Amino acid sequence: MTHPPKGSAAPPGPGTPTVPSVPPQHHQGTHPPAPASPPAPPPAPPTPRRRTAFAEGADRLRTAATTEPGRLRIIGAVLALLVVTFGAVTAWQVTDRAAAADDVLHRSQPLSSDAADIYRSLADANTAASSGFLAGREETGVNRVRYEKGIRTAAAKLVNAAANSEPGSPSAATVAKLNRLLPEYKGLIEQARTYNRQGFPVGGAYLRYANEKMQQEMLPAAEDLYKKENQRLRADYGDATPYPWAAIALGVIALAALAWAQHRNYRRTNRVLNHGLVAATAATTVVLLWLVVGHSVARAGLNDSYDHGVRSLNVLHDARIASLKARGNENLTLVSRGAETKKVGDETFDAYDYDFTQDMETLGKGLAQAEKLADDAPGEQPVTAAVGNMTEWKKRHAAARAEDENGEYQQALDKVIGAKGTTGECFDSVDANLAAALKHETTEFERAAGDGLDAMSGLSTGAAVLAVLAAAGAVLGIGRRLSEYR
Repeated sequence: MTHPPKGSAAPPGPGTPTVPSVPPQHHQGTHPPAPASPPAPPPAPPTPRRRTAFAEGADRLRTAATTEPGRLRIIGAVLALLVVTFGAVTAWQVTDRAAAADDVLHRSQPLSSDAADIYRSLADANTAASSGFLAGREETGVNRVRYEKGIRTAAAKLVNAAANSEPGSPSAATVAKLNRLLPEYKGLIEQARTYNRQGFPVGGAYLRYANEKMQQEMLPAAEDLYKKENQRLRADYGDATPYPWAAIALGVIALAALAWAQHRNYRRTNRVLNHGLVAATAATTVVLLWLVVGHSVARAGLNDSYDHGVRSLNVLHDARIASLKARGNENLTLVSRGAETKKVGDETFDAYDYDFTQDMETLGKGLAQAEKLADDAPGEQPVTAAVGNMTEWKKRHAAARAEDENGEYQQALDKVIGAKGTTGECFDSVDANLAAALKHETTEFERAAGDGLDAMSGLSTGAAVLAVLAAAGAVLGIGRRLSEYR
């Protein structure tokens, strides 16, 4: 009998169950592992972004640009757009400049002249009032008529200025101020005339008070209105004269694009001319030349109207106002009889005689400048005559002052407002010659400004029509090439 070797394990029998292994024991204080989490679901596919119309259009454009027909369509569209834009900008800029030139001719310059007339009329009325006061009971109807005419003219011009002033603007406020002061001034003059005719010395005080209101309130306000209207005039010139650079640049770009398109067409087809593109180029060239030449002529006319019209008018207005103020101060020198004095440095002067001297210096400078600005004989002759009248006026005034200082008041008065050989004759001649010069320069201004405005007439409409024709020609020219691919 055989025994199994000692120490060896018996082989398992076929029916012996296998003992399961013992799972590892956990130490005290530890937790069993958490059950495994279920796997995360796969991420959802990203929602496709909706493409914009611009992006889709860009893709179509890129796709079209890969073929010759597509490129031709793009070229045709760009050419048409360039030409139409050129025509539109030309029409817009020319319309703006033509409107400003029309304002120069029919609105701002006439209003500037009206403002100067307000100043001159007020000064003229003040001068006539002082002349009538000196005549006293012997006052002639001439001075009275001249005074009333000055007041009526100033009132009428103020109504016109008020109608053309924007509500709430500084000009409107100035006009309202003058409308308020004018009746006050007239009341003072009537009181001065009444007391003077009765022989009461208080009449002179009323006249001096009226003159003070005129010199210190009314004339400065009228001068301010004049300056504001001149600023508006210069602004209109500033809007009318600049070159339309945007339109010119677009015209050059459009011509360059048309030339490139024709050169490209020649390189690909060996054909020299494309009738549609040639017509578009010709129309664009006409618009560009018309724009440059027409605006250059208009600019030259407007600049001429300013240099030889507006500048001369301003100088002549100032000179005429200086002569009126000088005449008023000359009269008031005799009215006040030394009651008003002015100290300059260590010397004391009669206030009105000192102002007369200053006004005559202003008049002399203005006439010298007006002679330089006069560019023809009809404009120069009245200014030269006014210079001679002013020189004689100074001589007669000096003689009258000598008589007054010697106590010969009546002789001095006769030299100022007498029947013959008076300073009043010299003043009237100066005023008449300056009025003639103003009339001539106004005509020169209207002619030059009218020429400038006429040079732009029809340009905006013509540019728009020709631009549309040029665009049509470009489209037809490109369409002719496209027909070869069908």
